Amino acid sequence: MTQSSHLNRTLSRRELLRFGSITAGGLTLPELLSANETARTKRLAPRCDSIIIIHLNGGPSHLDMWDMKPEAPAETRGEFQSISSSLPGISVCEHLPRLSKHMHQATLVRSMNHSVNNAHAAAVYVSLTGHDRGEIGGGARPTDRPHPGAVCSLLRPSPPGVVPHAVLPYMTKEGAKGPPQPGFFAGIMGRGYDPLWILKDPNSLDFSVPEFSLQQDVSAERLSARGELLTGLNARLVNREGFDAMNRFQGQAAQILTSSATQNAFRIEQEPDAIRDNYGRNIYGQSVLLARRLIEAGTRIATVSWAPDANATWDTHSSNFNKLKGSLLPQFDLACSGLIEDLDQRGMLDRTMIAVLGDFGRTPKINNNDAGRDHWNFCYTLMMIGGGFRQGFVYGASDKIGAFPADLPMTPGDLIATVYHLLGIDHRRELYDRLGRPHQIITSGTIKHELLS
Repeated sequence: MTQSSHLNRTLSRRELLRFGSITAGGLTLPELLSANETARTKRLAPRCDSIIIIHLNGGPSHLDMWDMKPEAPAETRGEFQSISSSLPGISVCEHLPRLSKHMHQATLVRSMNHSVNNAHAAAVYVSLTGHDRGEIGGGARPTDRPHPGAVCSLLRPSPPGVVPHAVLPYMTKEGAKGPPQPGFFAGIMGRGYDPLWILKDPNSLDFSVPEFSLQQDVSAERLSARGELLTGLNARLVNREGFDAMNRFQGQAAQILTSSATQNAFRIEQEPDAIRDNYGRNIYGQSVLLARRLIEAGTRIATVSWAPDANATWDTHSSNFNKLKGSLLPQFDLACSGLIEDLDQRGMLDRTMIAVLGDFGRTPKINNNDAGRDHWNFCYTLMMIGGGFRQGFVYGASDKIGAFPADLPMTPGDLIATVYHLLGIDHRRELYDRLGRPHQIITSGTIKHELLS
């Protein structure tokens, strides 16, 4: 029986469980279940083809960026001045001068909130997956809900030879010596849907990704023959545990190694100096540029995690204002505005979403630790641009000191459900783990149609 005939049959749950993880077509149980459900589920028309997530890992201060309170007391207001933006009536921080010129293209959500105020790992997890599980850290787990890049790899796959989704330039740790943060991985979907990790500095003169470069003495034909041999050997094994992911990795690697589009995407040195300068000549600016190159080559989702560990950058418990004006805001201002301008000039912004996310905001009251701000999950701001989001729109509002939503509170589950909607994916759809158990993509969240253009 052919693989396509398997997909077209109406299979009962009992039949699928009997197949286990070995099927005639070579599909794993979750893949076969998902494929069967696809045939029964009406597909949405996608308005967005790709996403670049800029994750300001550590918790950026909404009060010192784009929800400033110039009329608030000094212990809330802080030392930065507001400047007018291209969106009438909306001000931003003086240290975001370039980004201020693009606010007419953006959607700002000023009423974000969730339940996690302590553990960065748990806050990152909810911000990326839309699942709020409370203060649970301890690294990534096989039982985690998947990153949207993993979901898209299954339900809106990239063309052959293209990296499905990538994370760069760090596998951010929960702390300097902690495990990797959850939220970036495939979790229940299995390791075969994990991202490509690009863990080198694209700003380095010797930047390359040798793991995805075809050696000179290995032809494409020879590589293909090796892949067929490995697949054949794996198929003879009775116990397939772990080999589904291995086969997927091997297949992706072989296609990428022979894909000129993907190979060229890694050659960031080919970019004109003016464009590289426009993003900022630092690890984060060049990572955002590399994300754009990957998206242009066909990658569905690229995530830039802006910290080697949770406490390294935006986690400004101490010296909040010095860190923001000294490096964080100028670098972000260049990278984000450079990306908006670049995508706009290339005609890609309508179908490419830019999502500027973070774990949470910072406290309304400045602390005594060299004027720092602490974690604040009760109200914060994020920004969405392109990919079907409204232009020049502010959703929700915070109270007079930026402490709590005063209007239209919104959760990460709402946002991620809306993102899936724009991608043409029903957030109520069920995915299946390796044991055949169903998991709804988003369990707590609704599409916010007000955000859509």
